[in-house]
Formats: sequence, structure tokens, C-alpha cells
Amino acid sequence: MHEVPSGLLIAICVVPAALALVTYPLARAARPLGPILNLLGAVLTAALAVPLALGAMQGQVLVAVSRELRADALSALLVLVISFVSLATAVYAFPYMRLELLLNRAGRDAGPEARSRRLATFYALSLAFLATMVWACVTNNIIMLYVSVEASTIASGLLVAFYWDRRSLEAGYKYLLLLTVGIAFALFGCVFLYASAAPYVSEAAGVRAMLISDLPQVAVHIPRGIALLIMGFFIVGFGTKAGLAPFHPWLPDAHAEAPSPVSALLSGVMIKMAIYALARTLSIFFPVAAYHPVSLFLVVLAAFTMLLGGVMCLAQDDLKRLLAYSSVSQIGYIAMAIGIVGLGFGQTTGYLAGYGGLFHLLNHALSKAALFLAVGAIIYTTAGRRMSELSGLARRMPVTGVAFFVAAFAISGMPPFNGFWSKLTIYMAAAKAELWWALGIAIATSLLTLVAFVRAGYRVFWSEGDADLAEAEPRDAPVAMLLPMGVLAGLGVLIGVYPQSGYPLLDPAARALASIF
Repeated sequence: MHEVPSGLLIAICVVPAALALVTYPLARAARPLGPILNLLGAVLTAALAVPLALGAMQGQVLVAVSRELRADALSALLVLVISFVSLATAVYAFPYMRLELLLNRAGRDAGPEARSRRLATFYALSLAFLATMVWACVTNNIIMLYVSVEASTIASGLLVAFYWDRRSLEAGYKYLLLLTVGIAFALFGCVFLYASAAPYVSEAAGVRAMLISDLPQVAVHIPRGIALLIMGFFIVGFGTKAGLAPFHPWLPDAHAEAPSPVSALLSGVMIKMAIYALARTLSIFFPVAAYHPVSLFLVVLAAFTMLLGGVMCLAQDDLKRLLAYSSVSQIGYIAMAIGIVGLGFGQTTGYLAGYGGLFHLLNHALSKAALFLAVGAIIYTTAGRRMSELSGLARRMPVTGVAFFVAAFAISGMPPFNGFWSKLTIYMAAAKAELWWALGIAIATSLLTLVAFVRAGYRVFWSEGDADLAEAEPRDAPVAMLLPMGVLAGLGVLIGVYPQSGYPLLDPAARALASIF
């Protein structure tokens, strides 16, 4: 791989950020401009992400601002996924955020001025959220990594509290409090890492202690006790943001109370950005054999996370909380794969685990976003989201029902959907590493996930009974809502039938993660 200077990295960070700054005043002046600018920002970011991904496929590593910004294949994969899911939610938000029932949730007396102000805030924060996530994936500065991740917390926290009622305010408060405290540990890790590496770097040799890409060259010189402390801080800090148990209590409330487009972003891409930050920082120490026990600890933590999330799914009546706990469970698979990479079994096992983890990152982003959009469609048409209040929707919401089941089977790892192949790859990596207990927990969790989603799908779409629905008879959602969820679910089928379709980008991304050996 060779580094290529490019202004593309600057543009992909600046464009959504600049639009976020102008969206609020323009949307206040003319209400229709809010969703249009939000969609424009998502389209432009996706358009910039495509050449970034194409360059990564050709082995290029783009750099800018004295290598402060850097994008290899791993960064390009995350940016592409983030921009594509953000584009889908931007289209979905056109009809969803116009619904008076949703806008008035905080109080029936909310007037046009209050609704206009809240919608303008929503679209401006959505663009700011997109900008901070992209920035986190392309920054090469260890301190700026913390800053960008924390900035995404602030933008998304205000979106979680969008409805401004008791439930959403409580969820937003818990979200901001727990994540700010959690991410503070990541800051400690970043500062300690810089301070420990600085004495061993040489600016004349082109090695800088602030740059993530340079730090692996000096990791072996960092005292073992300090290095273990740094890795622990990273696991707690970025693990909290990713939703790893036991640092996950913010996640069910935030995913459940946020507007559905925001829930799709939180679960589909934000927690992936956090697991990316965890992989970037921990991988600095992966080549040092003395730190392999930390990777084993990450595997144990991931196994606990996936099992806890799977069990909690079975206890939920609220559809959005069910999806939230499923996200906890599925992030465990990705974390397990990263831990196996760090165990140092060599290129073959490391590559297999890295490929499986990144493949599941892609598949979960598509499927979980589709699920949250499907549940949002149910809320839009019925004003209900509890399984005990819903039944027989298959006849009245057929497209939503198909999208829900396709995405649910994909999340559960059922063939011929995309999740089957990524989970199978992770299973194979665990077997090659002879982590049989982790393999057993991963398979058992997939079965728990399948049971939870089949139960939910049956009760909502197939069961007969008196549904406590809204005043209007349920009907399928508008086309602008059905199209994004249909595309996301369709990609799950396409990748499942033709899993090689993701190989051109997943292969160099997995090699970037496993090349440390």
C-alpha cells in the first residue's frame, strides 16, 4: 500500500459539517429546506465515499493535512457503510418526521413555531452526527480520535432527547452521562499512550507519537504495566460507546426513545464507529505477544456481551428495545473477531477473524438499520410498538413485513441471507483458534436471536387478535419509507446469495487489520 495525498478526506469531513451549520437557520426560514439539506448532505457524503472505497480497493491509502487525516481500506469500509445508511435514513425521514403524532409526542399543545424549531434542530444535528462519525473514521491523530467520538456523542445525545418528553429526556440524560464518563477512560488511554510513546519516536525518521499509523512501531518500548493500563482504558472507553456489556445500560433506552431514523443510525453505524476506534487503538499493541491475554479478555467480554444480549431479547415486549438488545448481542460477534485477531495465531487465523468481523459489521449495519426502519413504519401507521398491542399486520403492511423477516433472518445468521456467511466465518476463526467455548456461545446466541425474532414477527404480523392500534386503520408506510428499508433488506439477500460481492473491499480491509503480523 502506498500513501497518496488527497483533498477527498478534507471534503468528506467538511461537507456535512458545513451543511449542518447552515441547515438550522435555513430550515427555520423555510421548513421544507430541512429534509432537503439533510438529504443533500447524505448524498454528497456518499458520493465522496465511493471514490474513497475505490481507491482502497486499488491499495491506496489516502492522506491529508500532514497525515493527520488518513484512510486505508478499513477506514474506507466504515465511511462507505456510514454514508450509505445515513442516506437511507435521510430519505426515510422525509415522511416520518412530518407525522404530527410524533411531533406532538411531547405535548398536544406544541404549535407550528415549536415544531418548526424542533425539526430544524433535528436535521442540523443529523448532519453534524454524520460529520463526526466520518471524521472519527478518517482521523489519524490519537487525541482527535477521542474528540471526534465525543463530538458524535453530543450530536446524537440531543437527537435521542428529540421528543423532549419524560422518557426521551431520561434516555438522553442517561446516554450523555454514561457515554461521557465511559469515553473519558478512552481519553485517559489516548493521553497515556501519547506520553508513553513520545520518548521513543523520532520526527526526523518520520515517526510521530500522535499518529495512530506510527504508534505500532514504538509499542514494544512502552512499559508493560502502562501498556496494559492503556488497553484497559480503551476497552472500557470505546467499549462503552460500542455497547459492550457490562457497559451497555445506555443503549436500550437510547435506541428505544430516539426517532426511528436516529435509532437506525445509532445501531446501524454509530456503535460500529466505536468498535472501529477500539480495533484501531488495541491493534497498536497486537504485535506484542505479552499483550495477547488482553485480547483473550476481549473475547471473554464479547462472549458475555452476545449471550446477555440474546437472553435479554427474549424478555422484551417493546419492539425497539428488542432490537436494541439484539444490537448488544451482535456487537459481541464483531468484538470477538477483533479479539481473535489480537491473539496472535498468525496471518491465516488473523485474516479469517478480521474478515468475518468486518463482514458482520457490514451485514449488521444493513440488517439492523432495515429492522429499525421497519419498526418505525409500524409506529408510523399504528402508533404502537409493543408486541402485546399488535397483531395481524401482515395483510395490511406486507412490504414492511417482508423487510422485517428478511432482516431478522439475516441478523439471526440463517441461510441464504448475508448474516449466515459472516457468522460462519467468525465460527471458523474461533475453531481455528481452538476457542471451542466461544464458538459454542456464539452458536447458542444465534439460536436465541432466531427464537426472539420469530416470536416477535409471529406476534406482530401473523397472530390474530384485537390489536390496540391508532384511530386510523393500519396501512403500509409511504413509498419514501418503504424504499430505504426495501433496499437495505434486498442487499441482505443479494450479499447472502452472492457473498463474493463484498470481497473487493472487505479483503483489503481485513488485510489492513491483520497485517500487523
